[in-house]
Amino acid sequence: MTRPSLLAALTLLGVALIADAADKPNVLFIAVDDLRPELGVFGAEQMVTPNFDRLARRGVRFDRAFCMVPTCGASRAALMSSIRPARDRFKTHLTRADEDVPGITTLNTHFKNHGYTTISLGKIFHHATDNLDGWSEKPWRPGASAYVTEASLKNRAKDNKGRLRGPSWENGGDVPDDTYADGQLANHAIEKLRALAAKKDEPFFLAVGFLKPHLPFVAPGSYYAKYPTESISLPDNYFPPKGAPDGAVHNSGELRAYTDIQKQGVLPESKALELIRGYYAATSYTDAHIGRLLDAFDELGLGENTIIVLWGDHGWNLGEHTMWCKHSCFETSVRAPLVFAAPASMGVKVGAATESIAEFIDVYPTLCDLAGLPKPDHLQGTSLLPVLKDPNTSVKEEAISRFGNGDTIRTAQYRYSVYRDNQGKQTGHMLYDHAKDPGENVNVADDPAYAEVVADLATRLEAGMGKPGGFAKK
Repeated sequence: MTRPSLLAALTLLGVALIADAADKPNVLFIAVDDLRPELGVFGAEQMVTPNFDRLARRGVRFDRAFCMVPTCGASRAALMSSIRPARDRFKTHLTRADEDVPGITTLNTHFKNHGYTTISLGKIFHHATDNLDGWSEKPWRPGASAYVTEASLKNRAKDNKGRLRGPSWENGGDVPDDTYADGQLANHAIEKLRALAAKKDEPFFLAVGFLKPHLPFVAPGSYYAKYPTESISLPDNYFPPKGAPDGAVHNSGELRAYTDIQKQGVLPESKALELIRGYYAATSYTDAHIGRLLDAFDELGLGENTIIVLWGDHGWNLGEHTMWCKHSCFETSVRAPLVFAAPASMGVKVGAATESIAEFIDVYPTLCDLAGLPKPDHLQGTSLLPVLKDPNTSVKEEAISRFGNGDTIRTAQYRYSVYRDNQGKQTGHMLYDHAKDPGENVNVADDPAYAEVVADLATRLEAGMGKPGGFAKK
């Protein structure tokens, strides 16, 4: 080929690549730390969450979505890699995907490899330095102080790991929203969204990770005002479940590090009510800034060519079974919000809810299908696209999660969990029949009437753990 012909061919190739990139849908990828389905659209009528609700009405809401590990680092690594956890992989909040599954093409890297500008703002991976090569720019996080009131700042001390902690909640009073981190994050995300939208020929994958309602529950006073003290109540099951095995109910160690929390024992009702109110206020605070981001999204006219997915990295206990935080095999720890919205041309339903079971490892292959990208061979999740088009269908019959020495399986009716010692010997198990006991208050694993159910779920749990790359080994 002559030089002019070669240059012409390269020019045509470049034009084709630009055209192809322009046709690719953008992705707005919203993560929310410690978000349980305590949202109006999920049936929590006491919650003031108009923007979570607004986003859910734009697409499909998954009422049975489950994380893989109920702790942030491990949950996020599993979602971003679409690889199941194991006893030696994805274990703690400090998990790094680039260490536990080195060489795997993570979700952000896959989109970058296919021509996307990939941006990380706020908390996406637990560590900002995890999978750095998968981002087009250095990940950005807000630098706001955790506390702003004089009382909170005076009530700080180092915990047993040397971390400076203060009280578990703070009513910031009459301070601007961007005094705290999520307000700053929304400011930056809106600026970035505008800049990315201006580049018509470059598709983007913009990941925005909001930090609240993670502890401490801090928010301006206007959000606390939405929840008068007299309107707050304890959960119906502020007591340990009957017959639960040893170790199933934990001591809420994450919460105990805060200076206003006793180190042992069930919290008094007054403190429990303070925490619940704080969680609600922090959730509404983040909701407001998601709303600002959606307002900018709509002003920019991005709805015709942008996929939105919103997920909470795991559930959170608000006193159920006297527990707080996550870190358990109960429904409240592993169930979290998951919402997909997409351009009408993709056939995704609008304003729909589904009871189809979803696992967070399914997010990666679903986004690949929506964006028209090939799926890497290592993915262990299942695309949810059929459910997005028909919420009455299902692509899987079970969700498998784990934490510590516990493995748990959730079907449409049951949650069954098995606990083992460090040598792999079973030390206990529990079964909850959600048709009769949605609060998981009475363990019926040893009830003869459920013997066949236990045998079936134990087999299915073991089989799920044995899937390639599953729990048995890396």
